[in-house]
Amino acid sequence: LHLLCLILKMISHTYAGKMKIVEEPNTFGLNNPFLSQGSRLQPKVDPSPVSGPVHLHHLSGRCFSLIESMYKYEFCPFHNITQHEQSFRWNAYSGILGIWHEWEIVNNTFTGMWMRDGDTCGTRNRETKVILVCGSSSKLSQVSEPSTCLYSITFETPLVCHPHSLLVYPTLSEKLQKEWDEAEQVLYEGLVTEQGYKGLLKDIFEEAGLLKSHEVKASLPKAKADPESPNSLQKCKEDYEKQSEELERLRALLTQHNIPFDSQQGKRANFYTTVTVRSEHLRGDTGLIDMH
Repeated sequence: LHLLCLILKMISHTYAGKMKIVEEPNTFGLNNPFLSQGSRLQPKVDPSPVSGPVHLHHLSGRCFSLIESMYKYEFCPFHNITQHEQSFRWNAYSGILGIWHEWEIVNNTFTGMWMRDGDTCGTRNRETKVILVCGSSSKLSQVSEPSTCLYSITFETPLVCHPHSLLVYPTLSEKLQKEWDEAEQVLYEGLVTEQGYKGLLKDIFEEAGLLKSHEVKASLPKAKADPESPNSLQKCKEDYEKQSEELERLRALLTQHNIPFDSQQGKRANFYTTVTVRSEHLRGDTGLIDMH
């Protein structure tokens, strides 16, 4: 019995030296208290505020995992996505593939979530596009790396199965919806180009917190007010009336002194045209997509 106990003790000591516990980040993959400070994943930036369709907001605070090709991917909507090598190597890789940044929007539809500013990868940072598709349950279904340091993951969820679940227009405030309507109107009337229209929408989406501004906006210089030059229809009309009065005064003066002049009485030039006030009803597409 004593010999058996001695053998078991020796075996225990032998394997204890080879055992290694692979620690993985908890909850959001960034602040596991059991790891040393130097081993913890260090995010470069804070995630953007939760935005987009309200019915997707309750995904915030939850995480979804997928093991594929010796790696475990953990996606935490509106927070980050991490990758953990499933290996007992002493330097097994764990890193951040992206932190919640902004939506991708195409034709009034949320087409993806961008997770940017991940771990450094050469001369750039890792980033991931999350594609939302209809599914019977919420889960990660596919991960790929289309190009170096750029990842693509597919997230299935029943929350996007309704044909209108990913429309952008309904998520905007009443003020921003009105601005979108006005942008549609000026595009319809040809007052802005297609490129200019896209710029107006980009400003609206940035104000709504759906997109991040990637450049400093330069305000256009304001034209100096010149009281002598007509800068509105009303000012133009007032100037015309004043000029008409002066013309009549000069004609009367010439007539009084029997000085001939080329009369155009009764044939006033159409200096301005009557403008029909547009209806408040906006024409064209209001921004909603008919999915039927």
